[in-house]
Amino acid sequence: MLIPAGSLEVLKIAVMFGADAVYVGGEAFGLRAKAKNFSMDDMREGIAFAHAHGVKVYVTANILAHNADLDGVRAYFGELGEIRPDALIIADPGVFEIAGEVCPEIERHVSTQANNTNYATYNFWHKLGASRVVTARELSLQEIRELREHVPEDLEIETFVHGAMCISYSGRCLLSNYFTGRDANQGACTHPCRWKYAVVEETRPGEYMPVFENERGTFLFNSKDLCMIGHIPELVEAGIDSFKVEGRMKAALYVATVARTYRKALDDYEKGIGEYHRNMPWYLEQISCCTRRQFTTGFFFGKPDGHTQIYDNSTYLKEYIYLGIVGEKRDGLYKIEQRNKFSVGEEIEIMKPDGRNVKVTVTRIVNEGGAEQESAPHARQVVYVDLQGQAEEYDVLRKPA
Repeated sequence: MLIPAGSLEVLKIAVMFGADAVYVGGEAFGLRAKAKNFSMDDMREGIAFAHAHGVKVYVTANILAHNADLDGVRAYFGELGEIRPDALIIADPGVFEIAGEVCPEIERHVSTQANNTNYATYNFWHKLGASRVVTARELSLQEIRELREHVPEDLEIETFVHGAMCISYSGRCLLSNYFTGRDANQGACTHPCRWKYAVVEETRPGEYMPVFENERGTFLFNSKDLCMIGHIPELVEAGIDSFKVEGRMKAALYVATVARTYRKALDDYEKGIGEYHRNMPWYLEQISCCTRRQFTTGFFFGKPDGHTQIYDNSTYLKEYIYLGIVGEKRDGLYKIEQRNKFSVGEEIEIMKPDGRNVKVTVTRIVNEGGAEQESAPHARQVVYVDLQGQAEEYDVLRKPA
């Protein structure tokens, strides 16, 4: 299970909540320029933390490079060669070749951004030195089974199983560049697929007509979120080696929720199909607790015939509010760098990596200076909180929205 992390803090949560591997972006050459991303020092610390827990780290370098990028790519890979992530995720053939020259000891994975839709493409990348190829999101399970039958056993297949989907083919979208000058294929997407659109007829300027039968207009490009938690057996049987979750711009609550839910589902499936099916209500309940859109199974069972789109709004569903991550314990209180407001007397939940959600009532909040507070306002303030001894470092705090 491959989990995203947009910061060092979130990487640690991904590791503790069940990831087999984590993928991150550096400060350049990835497709999430707006994510917090990792400095070289952060990446070095993150790799050390992950490796200490038996978890791998992959670094994205999946932009579609222009001439001006190539010298920087070469220098960047030289730095990565020194800190040794487990793999690089690359889309551009030129960037792929540079990685093989500069840091041949690091595995190379081919990004979904390379539009990998057939086994001839997989075999092409394998001959060039790829150890893993990520499927285009547009493939069905039947097509993935056919891929597995026609590629070498040592070439791994990775597939997105959860998270946001792009309106454009395997993420190659031009809308952002056209509207705002920010190139999605260079990591600067403004997500115009989530905007609200209407039709204007040329001879009637200013008269907005809804594209769909809805008086508010339509979000005609707005995709549902992919969720395959209910189809683990089909994914495994198709020959997929790595289950990938989207979300390098998501908060720790999302990462903790998705990682531990899929971790338990995969572990239960390994115990037996009966165990997996018995716990299905828990998976479905938990996976709905993080910020999300409506769910879809995407293209896995054939072309979705429009069922991947949300036409009437662009809003996320939000069941819980993220409060922070539990840090060290001091004088019976737990250090929290809070993310949203909570108050003395309020009941909150402690999310634990083993699947438990422990409810506690906040009885004390103390600031760094030792002064008592009635609440922890939303200002990334560091506070110390009485959690009745129920928490451990890296637990995640939340409350109902």
